[in-house]
Amino acid sequence: MASGADTVLQRLLGGGVDVCFANPGTSEMHFVAALDNTPQMRAVLCLFEGVATGAADGYARIAGHPAATLLHLGPGLANGLANLHNARRAHTPVVNIVGDHATHHVEFDAPLQSDIEALAGWPDGVVFPRRKRAGKVATGARMLVETFPARLRRGKGIPAVDRLGYLAEQAEQQLTGASHLVLVGARAPVAFFAYPGKPSGLVPIGVQTHVMAPDELDGLVDQLGAGPLSLPDTPRPELPKGPLTAANWAQVIGALLPPDAIISDEANTSGVLVPAATAGAPAHDVLTLTGGAIGQGLPVAVGAAVAAPDRPVIALQADGSALYTISALWTMARENLDITVVILNNHAYAILQMELARVGAGQGEGTGGAKARSLLDIGNPDIDFVAIAAGFGVPASRAGTAEELAAQFSAALAEPGPHLIDAAVPAFM
Repeated sequence: MASGADTVLQRLLGGGVDVCFANPGTSEMHFVAALDNTPQMRAVLCLFEGVATGAADGYARIAGHPAATLLHLGPGLANGLANLHNARRAHTPVVNIVGDHATHHVEFDAPLQSDIEALAGWPDGVVFPRRKRAGKVATGARMLVETFPARLRRGKGIPAVDRLGYLAEQAEQQLTGASHLVLVGARAPVAFFAYPGKPSGLVPIGVQTHVMAPDELDGLVDQLGAGPLSLPDTPRPELPKGPLTAANWAQVIGALLPPDAIISDEANTSGVLVPAATAGAPAHDVLTLTGGAIGQGLPVAVGAAVAAPDRPVIALQADGSALYTISALWTMARENLDITVVILNNHAYAILQMELARVGAGQGEGTGGAKARSLLDIGNPDIDFVAIAAGFGVPASRAGTAEELAAQFSAALAEPGPHLIDAAVPAFM
């Protein structure tokens, strides 16, 4: 007779879910045991729930269908919520299996008891397609993509679409002069935070906003009689030389990026110049930090590599964000995933150093006093990512020049399995 766990696994397989990123506990042992009877389900152990949920997000963005997670009770779900928030913002499907206490044990309010049902429920508000009245069709438009798209195809042979600026001032400038704003699978742009003297909503006054389903674009192309697009031949950057800078490290990636790569981009401020540097590289996919909850980059790389084992995965990873889910390195090693991690190591929460001034906090020019600055500095002691990677079983090296980064990046791409490069890149902002 099949157990409840067997039934759940068969239902998952029947729904096309055949990968489970797991961090189980006692209440999930029957599910763990049932995996032995379900060879079609790949089980990937993660050492922290945030890695499991982030990996499921990355998997679905590339595979086009969901993975499952196995989480331990309410606290395990809570540990994974940050990357489930990112998955929600990416519109990524994830099936979360969360164990609970036996029903007869709930009344005793054991230490791990929590109200899991309160965190879940059926979504409401189903959208049905309907045809609107026909309107006039006009030509002449500019195209932008969201600041942090879930998956963006870029590179040679693909139109280079600018991302909406992260800073409100950038976005306002990009939208200046528009009379209509058409949202295709996107939300109306807003500022990421409230800033003194700056609007929260970024749609210019007087601009009419329209919502269009992505599937309608093909019909619009036909109506406009749009022909093949002539694309400029964007050259790849030359390999730079000298000490690493915020500009030349990106040029190294642009010069050496292999065909059909997947970039998990959580470079944050260090990665501002990556889009320009990789515009002429072979076609590739970019997965970004959709919900702003840092600690996504390494787990998403894990999921992407599981979904596409024949494609090289590159994790461009800010140092501070890496530490949230650094145990993802262990899963990379255990599964022998073909991932090259480039740590952008500036020993700081550089974006917060900028934000301290932008929100009008701190002393003088907004730089803050010694105590404030100490909370934005992750040096003293400096973090040894090479040693950390070695401890998790990932070969690692350290680069201080463009030549060293190029040599180490090329070597990592040439050898199967995970690698980490600790790149000493000064803060951009």
